[in-house]
Amino acid sequence: MDTNEITFVVKESPEGGYEARALGFSIFTQGETWEELKVMVRDAVKCHFEDTDTPRTIHLHMVRDEVLAP
Repeated sequence: MDTNEITFVVKESPEGGYEARALGFSIFTQGETWEELKVMVRDAVKCHFEDTDTPRTIHLHMVRDEVLAP
């Protein structure tokens, strides 16, 4: 797997804030605000990878699921 970049799927948390889960890696984090989430994602990536293997690009893919009544 190309470790030059990593993608996180981000969803709004039912408790408030945001939850982010990395695709292809066992990395999960959360933040109360979008800005806090970005800090937490960077920290989680740093903690997960060795210094030489840290991805250079982090993608945050926001997913929003809505159910509409007909």
